[in-house]
Amino acid sequence: MGKVYLPDSLPEVFDILSREPGAVLYAGGTDVFVKSPPGKGNDGPLVCLEKVGELTGASDLGGEVRIGACTTHREIVASRLIGEHFPLLARAARHIGAPAVRNMGTIGGNICTASPAGDTLPPLYIYDAEVELQSAKRARRLPLSSFIQGPGQTLLEGGDVLSAVYIKKDHGYTFCHFEKAGQRRAMAISIASFAFAARIGDDGRVERARCAFGSVAPTVLTMEAVDTCFAGRHVEDDVLACAAALVRAGVSPISDVRASKEYRRAVAGNLVMRLECALRGTR
Repeated sequence: MGKVYLPDSLPEVFDILSREPGAVLYAGGTDVFVKSPPGKGNDGPLVCLEKVGELTGASDLGGEVRIGACTTHREIVASRLIGEHFPLLARAARHIGAPAVRNMGTIGGNICTASPAGDTLPPLYIYDAEVELQSAKRARRLPLSSFIQGPGQTLLEGGDVLSAVYIKKDHGYTFCHFEKAGQRRAMAISIASFAFAARIGDDGRVERARCAFGSVAPTVLTMEAVDTCFAGRHVEDDVLACAAALVRAGVSPISDVRASKEYRRAVAGNLVMRLECALRGTR
């Protein structure tokens, strides 16, 4: 392994990057070290961000919440602020790996890895999250859905650091659900995942709904036609059957070591059909 830097501020990070333009940034390292173990191409400079205070914790900014990119999944689960305003994100974070992974892995790492199987990504798409990118010369914010371009592909440029995620509070959702299917009950990379959020009226009808699916397309998949299936209606068998059919027709999964594309397509629709069970406890 080559040099490892442990800066404690963003200016120090940018100074290191100016001297080591090929350096790899990481926080928990739960993805970086698995993909490039020592001796297998990961011998260049590493910059560990875990001590950079500006990159940690969740802050209430009034109309929105800022989540530092190095906030761990465990901290997201434990955060009262996130649990109150974005319960779907907290639920998804609980599904990530084992406790050791949640203690080390970060929301920024989940985003920058840009895997369609990233568990925090479907909720962040539903909440219309934005990411903040900083460099020595500028800071900018982008919609997360634009930032992630494909599997492992983002709009990060040389010298950029993903510093935070911003989510607006005024989404108005009153019900949320997250579920994923894997090869085992826990500590599994998803074969397919499903996030759902809705504003449900006093009469039990859905006033507004958003769905997002992971592991069934090159990026997290949202489908307006599926959302529209729920609008103004009770969540009943005919509504779910309509939504599930649209999902099965609209996903574009691949076959890999975990599942075939046909199986992923079937599972994505089945996850939608399970919504009625999730909603039953709210009635």
